[in-house]
Amino acid sequence: MTDILSAIAAENGIIESNDTTANTDTSNNDATAQAATDAASEDKTTFSDLNIAKPILTALDRIGYTNPTPIQEQAIPFALAGRDLLLSAQTGSGKTAAFVIPVLDRLSRATSFDKLTKALILTPTRELAQQVHDSVRTYSKDMRGLFCVPLVGGAPYNGQITALRKGVQVIVATPGRLLDHIKAGRVDLSNLEVLVLDEADRMLDMGFADDISDILSAAPIDRQTIMCSATWDGPVGKIAASFTKNPERVSIKVESAHIEEKVYYCDDFDHKNRLLDKIVCQQEMDQIIIFAATKRSTEKLAKQLQEAGHKASFLHGDLPQSKRNRIVQDLRNGKVKILVATDVAARGLDVPAISHVINYDLPRQTEDYVHRIGRCGRAGRTGVAISLCSMDDRPQLAAINRYLDRKMEVCVIEGMEPKKTYVPSENKGRGRGRGRGRSSGGYAGKSTGGGRGRSNDRAATGQRASNDSGYQGQGAGKSRDSSGKPKDRFGGKPYQGKRGDRAATGRGRPSGSQGRPANRSDSRGQGRPNGGNRGKNS
Repeated sequence: MTDILSAIAAENGIIESNDTTANTDTSNNDATAQAATDAASEDKTTFSDLNIAKPILTALDRIGYTNPTPIQEQAIPFALAGRDLLLSAQTGSGKTAAFVIPVLDRLSRATSFDKLTKALILTPTRELAQQVHDSVRTYSKDMRGLFCVPLVGGAPYNGQITALRKGVQVIVATPGRLLDHIKAGRVDLSNLEVLVLDEADRMLDMGFADDISDILSAAPIDRQTIMCSATWDGPVGKIAASFTKNPERVSIKVESAHIEEKVYYCDDFDHKNRLLDKIVCQQEMDQIIIFAATKRSTEKLAKQLQEAGHKASFLHGDLPQSKRNRIVQDLRNGKVKILVATDVAARGLDVPAISHVINYDLPRQTEDYVHRIGRCGRAGRTGVAISLCSMDDRPQLAAINRYLDRKMEVCVIEGMEPKKTYVPSENKGRGRGRGRGRSSGGYAGKSTGGGRGRSNDRAATGQRASNDSGYQGQGAGKSRDSSGKPKDRFGGKPYQGKRGDRAATGRGRPSGSQGRPANRSDSRGQGRPNGGNRGKNS
């Protein structure tokens, strides 16, 4: 019976019509999707479209690079044309290749490589210099006769001197060590063709302004200059204007959609440590970088984590270069799971296995936050950035949110919720205190106005609004005169003159010989009581 009904339906075209329609729709959808994919592939720029030299294209194909990133697509054509460039892009955007590829392309046009230095790349840190050096070696693997040497502080001079004597075409260096070699006559920049300043803003923050000026002055005027910076305001903008000619600006918007950002509020130092201990024990953690503000903090935190059973190590600028290299290699090999570091690791450290970044202390510069969290989520992976924010860090957190034009997700751990409430300065009660306004926020509490502290957010005890220290304000309980001003520490006498009156008044001290206390003797002013001289050589 079923066969008969099927035959009748087939004769009337009912079943065939439905099947044909469904098949046709499916085929049309597949064809449309395939056409869209093909069109997208055709529209996407490849490295071959940028007219890069064949040896470099071969090296790029070998490592699987076919399509340039946005910063590379925009910057490489200008660089190949010999234009000066000002680049601004987020970490992990492929900025290094955006200037290394044009440098190598320019050198590859020569029929043979001589032993003269043609390209110089300056970086602020040793780790970034090593990363750039590795990129140069990778992309120039098929350019026989081209040599590159890293000149960084903390590394032995012997190997660097040997390489310079043999002759190198590309130098990757930190400013201090390069200047040492220039002054010793081992580096000659008179034949320089391309100069690159990577992370120029960071170099200025680290105090390399004079070194950079000396290096730039030693290079030829008719060179090509490429500068990379997170911002072009202030001193870095002045240097860019002084040492570039009609530069082309290429800027890529800061994005970190592939990185999940969280913030945990902390009541005090102990609360922050308990949160950290709970977070690093979570199972989804692969490898972690914890950023701390000081070198001492990195060592202390690493020791505490080691005592808790974690494979932890620390990294900061005072370590010898050999030890820094070994620590980074251990991190890449998986021997170290947690690396506690200062901002020396915020730029140039490329370890794909890093899944989490924890800001134990928030960075002082808002731009450094982007570089820190860029250590995770590398090479298209996802990552998690966690910030432990104390009360004193709230204004800096707000500045970071404004810079990124977004707000981080506020998270809590059950049983470790913050118990203290932060009140912004504009919502606090107004008192009579004449604070210096150093802190823009603090704990909730009524302002008494009685203490003359550094901020106007102290409670009646005069305690500073800080979570990580036991600092006690000096304003509470201080004796004052009839006008309300605090009395001087020397017997209640007021200040007796300005800087020019020191010889006569001794800065308000009880009068004695030339402004010294009366019980001090001898014309030499040694500050010893009479008869207390121990001899001419004492």
